[in-house]
Amino acid sequence: MEAILVINPGSTSTKTAVYADHQLIAEETIRHSVEEISQFKDVISQTDFRYNIIKNFIDKLGLAEKLVAVVGRGGLLKPIPGGTYQVDQALLKDLREEKYNTHASNLGAILANEFAESLNIPAFIVDPVVVDEMKPLSRISGLKGIERRSVCHALNQKAVARKVAEDLGKTYETGSFIVAHLGGGISLGAHENGRMVDVINGIDGEGPYTPERSGALPVLDFSKRVIAENMTVSDVKKLIAGNAGLKSYLGETDIREIEKRMNQGDEEAKYYLDGMCYQVAKNIGELGVALKGQVDAIILTGGVIYSQYVLSKITEYTEWIAPVKAFPGEMEMEALYVGALRVIKGEEKALAYDEVEILK
Repeated sequence: MEAILVINPGSTSTKTAVYADHQLIAEETIRHSVEEISQFKDVISQTDFRYNIIKNFIDKLGLAEKLVAVVGRGGLLKPIPGGTYQVDQALLKDLREEKYNTHASNLGAILANEFAESLNIPAFIVDPVVVDEMKPLSRISGLKGIERRSVCHALNQKAVARKVAEDLGKTYETGSFIVAHLGGGISLGAHENGRMVDVINGIDGEGPYTPERSGALPVLDFSKRVIAENMTVSDVKKLIAGNAGLKSYLGETDIREIEKRMNQGDEEAKYYLDGMCYQVAKNIGELGVALKGQVDAIILTGGVIYSQYVLSKITEYTEWIAPVKAFPGEMEMEALYVGALRVIKGEEKALAYDEVEILK
């Protein structure tokens, strides 16, 4: 048995799993309390803490000698094309120095490298959030000196697009898909012939409002508020990416609770949940333009798509464009495994972080 260890660190959890022969052998998700995490001065200083958790998992399984590779979730790196990357010193340096910002996902490659070195096997990352395959025209913001950025749920978006392509008898490299990932944040991508040619970036204040993010706002009115409240850049980030959206309208981010209120006759809850669905659908239509209307499928994924109400509302608005396929939740762990496996089997060559250039 040739096994691959998968590591996916989140802000309050460490997910780890072992796959072999396209089967999940074992998985574990360890939740971290605020008290546990707050004892560390920053994300990088959590490395040993997380390493020991994963080591205990591997030791219990007794599979260390069977591992042929380790793959970790990609973090905040420079913009790079999609694919599987060998973890090397250039990549590790940018993550350890937090050159492109800090996030728990930065630990994915660092932890993968720790285990890989101890076992003398390769370490990889796959499709990090900074995957950038946008066409030149899609980068234009409308104001000189500011460019649109590609930041999205690239790993899951590409994984579900590959799955749908296979189901349709196509390949990801020959298909055209619109993928919307709906979670606490929402990102959307237009996928054409194996590239995300346009992205609606939910982190920087684009797209629909979400359970906790603002999405695009009327710029002039928002600017007036920033000035009136003497807000810093940090204040703005906290507001638009954590205290906006459904949270600002309803004081709630859990779609299940909002649906419960709606079903009890709360018209306000229904109004704002419908509004979120409407805005997601509008952005799907926008990406249909990016693909010139040639769309094989619209794919809805992420935790919010467990809601049949949300699924049906978005489908109602968009099914005239293309068939709508639902993949509730996410396929991140499996996607990391499959990305590493393609390299191990020789189906794909591992990319070098310091050698790649953004596709134009």
